[in-house]
Amino acid sequence: MSKPAERKDSVWSIGDGAPEETEKRDDSQRSTLFIEKPQSGSVSVGGNITFIAKVEAKDLLRKPNVKWFKGKWMDLASKAGKHLQLKESFERHTKIHTFEMHIIQAKENYAGNYRCEVSYKDKFDSCSFDLEVTESSQAAPSIDIRSAFKRSGDGQDDAGELDFSGLLKRREVKQQEEEPEVDVWELLKNANPSEYEKIAFQYGITDLRGMLKRLKRMRREVKKSAAFAKGLDPAYQVDKGGKVRFMVELADPTVELKWYKNGQEIRPSAKYIFEHKGNQRILFINNCTMTDDARYYVTAGDEKCSTELFVRDPPILVTKGLEDTNTYVGERVELSCEVSEDDANVKWFKNGVELTNEPKSRYRIKVEGKKHTLIIEEAAKNDSATYSVMTTGGQSEAKLSVDLRPLKISLALEDQTVRLGQEIHLKCEISENVEGKWYKNGQLVEASDRVKLYHKGRIHRFIIASAAVDDEGEYMFVPDAYNINIPCKVHVVDPPKLHLDGLGEDNTVTVVAGSKLRLEIPITGEPTPKVMWSRGDKWLTDSGRIRAETYPDSSCLVIDAAEREDSGPFRITLKNEAGEDTALINIKVVDVPDPPQAPNVTEVGEDWCVMTWEPPANDGGSPILGYFIERKKKQSSRWMRLNFELCKETTFEPKKMIEGVAYEVRVFAVNAIGISKPSMPSKSFVPLAVTSPPTLLAVDGVTDTSVTMKWRPPDHIGAAGLDGYVVEYCFEGTDEWIVANPELTDKTKFTINGLPTGSKILVRVKAVNAAGESEPRYHPQPILVKEVVEPPKIRLPRHLKQTYTRRVGETVNLVIPFQGRPRAKVSWQKNGSPIDKNQINIRNTENDTIIFIRKAERSHSGEYDMKVEVENLEDKATIDIQIVDRPGPPEIVTIEDVWGENVNLSWKPPKDDGNAAITGYTIQKADKKSMEWFTVMEHYHRTSATINELVIGNEYYFRIFAENMCGLSEDATMTKESALIAKDGKVYKYPVYDDFDFSERPLFTQPLINTYAVAGYNATLNCSVRGNPKPKITWLKNKVIIMNDPRYRMFSNQGVCTLEIRKPSPYDGGTYTCRAVNELGEAEVDCKLEVKGGLSFFRLLMDGVPPHIIDSYMREVQADKTEGK
Repeated sequence: MSKPAERKDSVWSIGDGAPEETEKRDDSQRSTLFIEKPQSGSVSVGGNITFIAKVEAKDLLRKPNVKWFKGKWMDLASKAGKHLQLKESFERHTKIHTFEMHIIQAKENYAGNYRCEVSYKDKFDSCSFDLEVTESSQAAPSIDIRSAFKRSGDGQDDAGELDFSGLLKRREVKQQEEEPEVDVWELLKNANPSEYEKIAFQYGITDLRGMLKRLKRMRREVKKSAAFAKGLDPAYQVDKGGKVRFMVELADPTVELKWYKNGQEIRPSAKYIFEHKGNQRILFINNCTMTDDARYYVTAGDEKCSTELFVRDPPILVTKGLEDTNTYVGERVELSCEVSEDDANVKWFKNGVELTNEPKSRYRIKVEGKKHTLIIEEAAKNDSATYSVMTTGGQSEAKLSVDLRPLKISLALEDQTVRLGQEIHLKCEISENVEGKWYKNGQLVEASDRVKLYHKGRIHRFIIASAAVDDEGEYMFVPDAYNINIPCKVHVVDPPKLHLDGLGEDNTVTVVAGSKLRLEIPITGEPTPKVMWSRGDKWLTDSGRIRAETYPDSSCLVIDAAEREDSGPFRITLKNEAGEDTALINIKVVDVPDPPQAPNVTEVGEDWCVMTWEPPANDGGSPILGYFIERKKKQSSRWMRLNFELCKETTFEPKKMIEGVAYEVRVFAVNAIGISKPSMPSKSFVPLAVTSPPTLLAVDGVTDTSVTMKWRPPDHIGAAGLDGYVVEYCFEGTDEWIVANPELTDKTKFTINGLPTGSKILVRVKAVNAAGESEPRYHPQPILVKEVVEPPKIRLPRHLKQTYTRRVGETVNLVIPFQGRPRAKVSWQKNGSPIDKNQINIRNTENDTIIFIRKAERSHSGEYDMKVEVENLEDKATIDIQIVDRPGPPEIVTIEDVWGENVNLSWKPPKDDGNAAITGYTIQKADKKSMEWFTVMEHYHRTSATINELVIGNEYYFRIFAENMCGLSEDATMTKESALIAKDGKVYKYPVYDDFDFSERPLFTQPLINTYAVAGYNATLNCSVRGNPKPKITWLKNKVIIMNDPRYRMFSNQGVCTLEIRKPSPYDGGTYTCRAVNELGEAEVDCKLEVKGGLSFFRLLMDGVPPHIIDSYMREVQADKTEGK
């Protein structure tokens, strides 16, 4: 026979393990997340059922994930709807997540196995449970002997204790209906394990685990026995007190036979009778009791045959039922019934919940033979319920109603009115000695240091020793357990009082006219007193300019924009039911003085004026302390205070005004109350001053009939501005100045026309503004009216004195200034030929020439010759322009030799160097198999190279790029043949090279450049030289060696030679020479240094005067000095 099935957490399975092993496995599989698992259940078709799972969140940072499944894979989250609802909740106090699955109006196909899974991070837990859906029946099934199988035990001697919890659904004792005898064990033995729960529910078996363990033993397959021709039946059942017969048939009647009960051998007695009939061996058990419900087996030699005996207990009937009972709270209650047998197992229930006879329980169960009594010593209100008693054969129920005794009020609370600080004493008396609670305004009052609560017998007291304002209210006493209250009112009163401590002498309050007075007077009194304000015979209201505002603890007198007429006494009166208080308050209104009259400006200067005014007609009731004066620009709205200390006089002299700006002034009067409004502004006035003379008056050009003059604006113009200039001249030897421009000119250049040729004139210029003409600026020397030839001079920029280099495609834009008078003529040539103006744009002005090439090409490279001609004089300059591009590839790359892992390459420089020196080569290699190129050398300068560390057995090609300042050549030259690195190498003979002679005579690679210096500012001369051995450097001035002169510093670093002249003067101008000498020879370079005349030259340069004008001016100054000598 197969072993009986066991149930684990409502999931049934069949196994061969012993019951003890199964229990151990249950302990090892305890839940790690669940604190309450959903349990299997049963529901009728159309009924509702709820499954609950609980997870503790104490160690979880967030909500766990919970899923409900039916069977193995069906996720019920997608099936939620009318018949299935999933809910979840969280209790913050206990920190427990509750998950519920509600099945509504169940159908038959809802039955089956369900599973609940919970997961959190790496934790996981699951629980399976079953749902059985049964067909609804109108009549409840009657109780039969099968209820005797409701046992909790493993079938041992102590088995047999009944479990009647399944009978709670039947509330009335009903006549048993005869049903055909059903052998539950035969049903279980032949049923599929998946139908066990259905059979157990159908036949009211609750001890399913114990039954299945025994069934497991019954269903073991027994091998065919050689000793037993016929064995015992798998199970026997008998009524309590009845007789049972066990019979086996032996194959060999001589074999010794022994009978056992629960492993103990049975000896013949009056209860156990042995009988032999041929090969049959029979055991009779008489007068069966519940202790005979056990496992039996018989042995014949080494063979064993076993069976199970189940003793059924006859039902216990309720012969006298419970009766409905009414009682009062605190009374003793006894509910009694009688059953058909003494000391029967009877269970008590309250509203369907079983009651236990534990020592700490309020309920005590008393058994006297067939009489069973439920005792409640002191009944409470919550003991009202339906009580029922249940036996195996019937039940009875009755209703217990516990009511309160009628309560009478012997002494009610009385309303009280007490003064502030007096005692509040509330007292009441009721007919019952019960506890109660005190309430104030609906809020529970607890006992404290201020509040004393007393209860003695039926009397309750409430005492507050010192009444406060907050103690006023409605009080109420409520006896516990009674829906009744005893109310009263407590009224706390306090006479009204004004608190005038903060006011001055005679209760006088001073307020400035125009300001708002808000006088707050603290008041006390309970109930809150009525406040009344009056002025004379008129009462003040709570609206208007003068009004009274009342608050619970204060009253305010408010005067908006106080006026002098508001001065006088005001009366305040307080009244309440406890008394009255009154006081007089004096209000005094003071004001600022009236504004003075508009001031008069009596005198105006360059940046100052003198003003006077009259005192105000009304001083506001307080003496004038002084005055404040303000001024502003006429076009501005911003006034500026001129004095921060009061002016005691009525005259004032504002200073530091801006010339030419219109101003206005005004005055404020000040008394002890404050500052008056400002006076009306004075009439506007303007401080004026003429400008300083124009500056830097110089001759800009002279012709046979005209002289052009230039000058700079005055150093100081003033705020009045500059309207223009007047140019005047007079002939030498006369004092008559002639105005050259009848109308003012706003330019700083003017030509005087119509002058006789050969005459000499004196010139002066005046600046004119609203204040008049400035002092004149005179030209220092008479000017000869005759055109002067200025020799041409090209001022070539320093960066064009060297080769000017640009890349192909870049823009060339060169500006070369020059000087020369009159009408200088500029011409250009390239490499001795005229310039093609279609490719190169030339633009000439009076002072400079511009050469512009939009997109340079290599054909634009060359020497550009510039010539400036003035009459028979000329000046030339040459600009070397070099347009460079990337070079072409090297010509021929040859593999000179291959040895070992090395290849020697040689090549010729490219034919096209890109118009720039070749700076190096880039060498790449490629394996013949892959032809992927890899760089092995960069920026290599020679035209031969040895490539090392090549892979033996590979065959290589090589290619070389040429490189100049523009980058690598676009193409590379590749070797025509490949180099095979043979596996059998040969010894490489290194060639013998002679030592290279690096000796070299000195050679200047960068010459000295003619330089202009400014007197007083350091100047430097630079050049570069090379030579080996290192040459000795000597500096000379005008062919004289410079030695031990602190005004000169000499440096030489990496072939760069520098001479620094500290703060040169015109004396330091001359020819400077740098001489380099070594044992192979010597070399020299020289330049001219010209020191311009000091601060005047520098100042002219900073003022933006063109260099050729400055140079002309300096020559004239130098000529004047020569003539003066």
